[in-house]
Amino acid sequence: MLPIFTDSERRRATLGWILFDPACQPYFTLITTFIFAPYFASAVAPTPAEGQALWGFATGAAGLFIAFCSPVLGAVADASGRRKPWIALFGAMLMIGSGLLWFATPGDESRIPLILVAFAVGTIGVEFATVFNNAMMPNLAPPERLGRLSGIGWAAGYFGGLVSLAVMLAFFSTRPDTGLTLLGAPPAFGLDAATRQGDRLSGPFTAVWFAVLVLPLFLLVPDPPAAMPMTVAAKTGLSRIRALLPRLRTRPMLARFLIGNMIYADGLVALFAFGGIYAAGVFGWGSVEIGIFGILLTITGTLGALAGGWLDDRFGSRIVILVALGCLIVACVGLLSLARDSLLFGLVPTAPGTGLFATVPERAYLGLGLLIGAVAGPLQAASRTLLVRLAPPEHLAECFGLFALSGRITSFAAPTTVAVVTAITASQRAGVGVLLVFFGLGAWLIAGLRGVPRPGRA
Repeated sequence: MLPIFTDSERRRATLGWILFDPACQPYFTLITTFIFAPYFASAVAPTPAEGQALWGFATGAAGLFIAFCSPVLGAVADASGRRKPWIALFGAMLMIGSGLLWFATPGDESRIPLILVAFAVGTIGVEFATVFNNAMMPNLAPPERLGRLSGIGWAAGYFGGLVSLAVMLAFFSTRPDTGLTLLGAPPAFGLDAATRQGDRLSGPFTAVWFAVLVLPLFLLVPDPPAAMPMTVAAKTGLSRIRALLPRLRTRPMLARFLIGNMIYADGLVALFAFGGIYAAGVFGWGSVEIGIFGILLTITGTLGALAGGWLDDRFGSRIVILVALGCLIVACVGLLSLARDSLLFGLVPTAPGTGLFATVPERAYLGLGLLIGAVAGPLQAASRTLLVRLAPPEHLAECFGLFALSGRITSFAAPTTVAVVTAITASQRAGVGVLLVFFGLGAWLIAGLRGVPRPGRA
């Protein structure tokens, strides 16, 4: 049941909630995908393949911690009733982890353990904060509008990522060969291009960005009063976890969805985590090329998330998820078929070129990336909407904790699998190829869902 708000109060609360997504998005856009991760693999790690493996192991370690703890935290939140104190705690972890990435100097392998630990801490923070933000959704919109609210949140997140990436490329990130930004100027504030301070700034920049944009959530979104003291809530939450499996046995479709989401969502996490690294290794792209690629991908992601929210309310979350997964499978096969000088797994040789995205394989990679961006937003937005429609309201935060677990458990399985295969074969293509299994199996599980509430019904 929705709390009683005036129209103006609900608009302000909804705005504050929506701004959480763009507050977090630079962590994924700048650090995980387009700026810092490729920089780490190409300039800090000994080789791009070793960098991909190390990044995968760090992502996997963070995912393992998230997998164990997120259901417990969600159960505690359901018992205590509070959301914002948890968001503040894990938001601080996000900012600390992001800020420490500044110390990743080029070629200094002694800093690698610090950087990987900082990345893992930031990842844990952003994922746990998202669990509690998601649990606020049902208080802000009726069931028939949840898909739209979720889609708008994802679209706002993509737009925030787009703006932050554009700022980084225009004023800070530099091409390794020229030391200039996308605007053809040295990095702002006297940053040193030789030591890649512009790329390293992506960490502190993300921390400050989050601190500014998350403030409206704390100021405008009401938090339910504490239902019980934290120690009692912890005991109550743990007892709810013990009763979890019996409850899931009575809701087989919820369990099937969580397992399917466990597989495909973490495949998507790994795809974004390694997309920029893969392009850096295969095509030799630097921060500027990968950043432009990210801007274009984020534009399609924003449009896709907006369209996906409408499609979700019109056709249902399950259909949106299946179509998105089909597109991801096609796009992944296409990406893996590309090499620096050929298409279709070497069957079609291509001519070399000079300049930005000059070769046919680079342009093909760009196009397939845009497809991935267009379907990633609808996939993630529809997934959290489907959970709200399947989960019992009294256990919603706990279920979002399970959602985080199901959406992150292969954050140690998928990235670690990519890392292991990459390390064994010394091939980035072989490592990324395993993601096809995650998307295919996830689609099969979602296709088997029955009795999903239809859009517009509580």
